[in-house]
Amino acid sequence: MKVILVNGSSRENGCTGAALSEAARALKEEGIETEMFFIGNKAIPDCIACRKCREIGKCVFDDIVNEFVKKAEDADGFLFGSPVYFAHPSGRLLTFMDRAFYSGKKAFDFKPAAAVLSARRAGTTASLDVINKYFTICSMPIVSSTYWNHVYGSQPEEVSQDKEGLMTMYNIGKNMAWLLKCIDLAKDHGLTHPDNEKVLTNFIR
Repeated sequence: MKVILVNGSSRENGCTGAALSEAARALKEEGIETEMFFIGNKAIPDCIACRKCREIGKCVFDDIVNEFVKKAEDADGFLFGSPVYFAHPSGRLLTFMDRAFYSGKKAFDFKPAAAVLSARRAGTTASLDVINKYFTICSMPIVSSTYWNHVYGSQPEEVSQDKEGLMTMYNIGKNMAWLLKCIDLAKDHGLTHPDNEKVLTNFIR
């Protein structure tokens, strides 16, 4: 089993990276393979609603998003990490997730996920809500912890002093591993995810 931890910060080894690393430590202890995926600090094009992905099977912008979706197809779970900017996740991460989840939805369906936030002071719970919405549209079980999924600090050294925040990250990893093992055990006994109905409607009279 494998979990991809997506770092949506502009700084690969910043506060968000420190938070994700603690969750990865717990996953590894449980025998779960992990991969850190840094989305980088270069500009990422927004989704332009061309819907070409419906024709060619991937985003028309052939960049790091398509690279990630390809990896996601073989992953069993995900953590998406972001710093908080103006009480909101990184715009870069949201652009990345918009395109990944629209062009590659099947790679995420029914796979457990969690959002992880880092902040100097506030805005984490609002940011958590934003990222969780990507998961709920793909029937992804949301992995919780023993507190809301965030750490405090403006530098990694400060995050290392947030003992409760680090405990929360560690417990996310433990809970993710437990859920993945439960899903794997269910598959061994012939229990698979639902075949959900899909009806699309517009709000018209």
